[in-house]
Amino acid sequence: MQLHVVDHVAYHGRDAAKTILVADDDRTVRAVLTRILEADGFKVMQAERGEKCLFLSMEKSIDGFLVDLNMPGLDGVELCRRLRALERHKLTPIICVTGNDDDTSVSRAFAAGADDFIAKPVNPTTLRARLSGHLQKMDYMKEMERVRKNLNRYISRRTQTMVEAYSITGILPLPEQQDVCVMFSDVRGFTQLSQELEPTTLFNVLSRHLGMQVDCVYRHGGYIDKFAGDGIMAVFDSERRVAEACRCALEIMETTQSESMGRNERMLGLGIGIHTGTALVGNIGSDKHLDYSVIGETVNLAARLCGYAEPLSIVVSDKIVAAAEMESDLFFTAPCAVKVRGLREPVTVFNVERPRQLR
Repeated sequence: MQLHVVDHVAYHGRDAAKTILVADDDRTVRAVLTRILEADGFKVMQAERGEKCLFLSMEKSIDGFLVDLNMPGLDGVELCRRLRALERHKLTPIICVTGNDDDTSVSRAFAAGADDFIAKPVNPTTLRARLSGHLQKMDYMKEMERVRKNLNRYISRRTQTMVEAYSITGILPLPEQQDVCVMFSDVRGFTQLSQELEPTTLFNVLSRHLGMQVDCVYRHGGYIDKFAGDGIMAVFDSERRVAEACRCALEIMETTQSESMGRNERMLGLGIGIHTGTALVGNIGSDKHLDYSVIGETVNLAARLCGYAEPLSIVVSDKIVAAAEMESDLFFTAPCAVKVRGLREPVTVFNVERPRQLR
């Protein structure tokens, strides 16, 4: 097998030190490809059969594959298909190296997940350019995935969906009325707390506490609409939204108490308010400033209930109680009528707890 090799200056860019797995049953081909790659600063692993390549792909950290299409046993096409079935190699570049000019084989390789192909004899300049381009694309995609995961903690998935749709269509969806359940949380005595703790300590305590709340909201199917310095506004919009919001609030309160005792810290006087009803949902802003949000009386009342809640208590409206009456793990106590600012008539509110046998 003849391979065209030329002298060149080793590449020491961002791809240096990445590991490339060469899978080819021809020892000479493997040796030549290894020489080219190592001269460019890559680490190289070799496999003479598709089965060994697949095994190494699961055991080792591989950044890219050069795969011969015509290996005995597990051929290149099937190897591509199995590599793509592995979660760790969903984005890993797979470049097929082939001396076969059969367009059908190349088409099958692309359908199986291959990113590119290079004909034999291999030109090092072509190999370098193709491989570097695909590795940079993989790095970019992984970075975008990391950014997306981090954004999930701070930007609601509804906002992300709206931004993605707007970037494609250039049209903002109109706000619409939806049935939602809204939960507000707030730390009581925050001003006094800020006077007692050093700023760095206060920031770390609140950051950890809000991070716990965010994780809990997403775990229970909601999303964060707003941060309010020492609290959050969360929205639940599934068919089970009321039960999900109540269970989320209970978990947040229980975690607040258990973590404070475990860390031997002053317990945060957290208060939570929950209400359900219709609200206007959509972009509250302009096409220059996208902000998917929820507004209306349902939101306002939930915020008022949060302000009414005593430290370490969860206050809910009678609409929450009516919607969750069949939930055996939720217990509503201490009904009373309270005067809420902005409403003419008093509102009946309850505290939500877990039944004693479940505590």
